Amino acid sequence: MTITERKTSSLDFLKPVVELENQIAYLSELIIQNKINIDSNLDILYKDLVSLKQDIFASLEPLQRLHLVRQAERPTTLDYIPYILDNWIELHGDRGGADDPAMVGGVGKLDGQTVVFIGHQRGKDTKDNVARNFGMPSPGGYRKALRLMQYANNFNFPILTFIDTPGAWAGIEAEKLGQGEAIAKNLREMFALNVPIICTVIGEGGSGGALGIGIGDIVLMLEYAVYTVATPEACAAILWKNSQQSPEAAEALKITSSDLKVLGIIDHIVPEPLGGSQADPKLAANNLKYELTKSLHSLYKLSSEERLSKRYQKFRKMGTFYEY
Repeated sequence: MTITERKTSSLDFLKPVVELENQIAYLSELIIQNKINIDSNLDILYKDLVSLKQDIFASLEPLQRLHLVRQAERPTTLDYIPYILDNWIELHGDRGGADDPAMVGGVGKLDGQTVVFIGHQRGKDTKDNVARNFGMPSPGGYRKALRLMQYANNFNFPILTFIDTPGAWAGIEAEKLGQGEAIAKNLREMFALNVPIICTVIGEGGSGGALGIGIGDIVLMLEYAVYTVATPEACAAILWKNSQQSPEAAEALKITSSDLKVLGIIDHIVPEPLGGSQADPKLAANNLKYELTKSLHSLYKLSSEERLSKRYQKFRKMGTFYEY
């Protein structure tokens, strides 16, 4: 995407960055055309740009993080997989007549270890989003995910899941096909799988749609990703009958990686490049691959019984609190 294109699609809090980038691009063109030597001045501007980005991204509000991960340029599951896995291949179908494109999965190798990957898949443009139902899986998507998880369990392959959905498809047809039952069954079955499971929130982790592939021994979360029981807009509409209060709802919901780490919902925060994963998908993928490899090695030090017990206790203690 060019700077001009970014300018039209830029988020409000990124407008100062886009304006400075445009100025740098304009000066660079002048230097080339007129053969002027002012590289030192450009270096100062580049340093100012990095400093500006650092200030903005260090002070992002929860709702701004949500808007950031909703950008079309944000890497998706199938963007990360080629960087993370070798010799990977996508598998299709739930063996019940459906192959939901909003849920993808397959087999690949992570540092020589065969793994099964499963993840939500958003589109990159309007046509692609419509085809993939904006990353909102149907019951067939969760049944496809369960089939792949059972396959992994049968062949003793670790499971990697990538969470990135505003929520499960909430249409009437989804309810007719058993949306709630499909998600609930995944929750139950994931607690009983004997193989290591690592879940990563790579973008927007929304409600039961995220939980349907979100039960794991270790839960990772990208730095600017969000994980929430309901979107701030929906929460504000329910509590205050006013979606304009979504900033307050986002703050109260504790949707950011730092908040969720403190609450014990996630285990590790995976750092993102300055500007978010969309600024440098390859670096973001390398950071994630490092954490996945490290986490998988740590899980293999435990027996199957120990992993199952720790997995159960991990989720059992979530939400507990004490009154004095």
